[in-house]
Amino acid sequence: MTQTQWVPAASRLFSTARLGGLELPSRLVMAPLTRNRAGADGVPGELMATYYAQRASAGLIIAEAASPNAVGRTYPHIPGIHTPAQIAGWRRVTDAVHAAGGRMFLQLQHGGRVGHPDTSGHVPLAPSAVRFPEPLHTPGGLRDAVTPREMTDEDIRSTIADFADAARGAVEAGFAGVEVHSANGHLLHQFLARNTNRRTDGWGGSVEGRIRFTVEVVRAVIEAVGAERVGVRISPGLDVNGIEEGDTDAVYRALVPALAQLGPVYLHQVYADPDLPLFGEIRKAWPGTLIANPALSREEVAADGGARRGERLLAAGADLIALGRGFLANPDLVERLRTGAPLNEVRPEFLMHVQGPEGYTDYPTLDTAGIRAAVPAAAGPRGGRRPAAV
Repeated sequence: MTQTQWVPAASRLFSTARLGGLELPSRLVMAPLTRNRAGADGVPGELMATYYAQRASAGLIIAEAASPNAVGRTYPHIPGIHTPAQIAGWRRVTDAVHAAGGRMFLQLQHGGRVGHPDTSGHVPLAPSAVRFPEPLHTPGGLRDAVTPREMTDEDIRSTIADFADAARGAVEAGFAGVEVHSANGHLLHQFLARNTNRRTDGWGGSVEGRIRFTVEVVRAVIEAVGAERVGVRISPGLDVNGIEEGDTDAVYRALVPALAQLGPVYLHQVYADPDLPLFGEIRKAWPGTLIANPALSREEVAADGGARRGERLLAAGADLIALGRGFLANPDLVERLRTGAPLNEVRPEFLMHVQGPEGYTDYPTLDTAGIRAAVPAAAGPRGGRRPAAV
């Protein structure tokens, strides 16, 4: 374990916040983290219910990416939200989290070209027939990616409808809302990027054409479940999964105002950096709640879970701070940061593409580690110091 860093006791990280109809007990959000612990059929089981219930003290949990249809599945043991069994499985998860006092949104993610027929049973769909550049995990091990089929107008419209249906399924499963994933190189992000969207019709070409798919998915999801139940995740400039946006500033200067007109309850920016001008531009253009997910080194995660960067992002205008690895390794991360308790170290060998409880539900809390009594009580707002969060 490593000791957290300290920040002033007046930290806003531990203050309450409103998100639509939700009252959040802190501004610390558990970011969506793919963990590959669903069943082979994409159904969440009791292990996932335990995992999320352990982390219910987060201000908000954004549950891991769930596929809105079969062709959008990325890897084995990714959960879905498009069959009755999957909806029922997620209901067990949300019931467990609610019983522990937590609040949850569900991320909706279509992999686009990040998928394989051995996993989904389908040739992947994408904006253009541009193959993913790396091998992909499948039930039979790593396999070379296949060239996706370019989506027809009918494919596009049916996929938009699938997102809306998945949002309805998420609400039926007990989630307070959904996060539309337009980031990290998956389908919606593929439409935004020049290197993966080579279309010349109304779904590509110009910036307005490339942002259209994300805007229409968000519009349909809002019409299905209401704006207060819908968030959107973006990752400006992020080049994961072979993405090269090409004109990042122009894309997000158009996309963010277009999304703002639809009124989703939050915008979630991945790897937000207050030192980059685009972050300030997004803050000015976004009238609602802005969730910022800082880019963190392993050293920063080990030292304070990302506290210092989270503090800077709040000062720069973010409303909530999303953390991934900190919550992954510390079910009671908020309490650890509030009290200055030591943090568990992430065990990277168990992050993805493995199953079972090891490195998943077996991270100790302060109580199970037997060290709570050794942690000094946090000082009140008039004296002493309180640990950072994020």
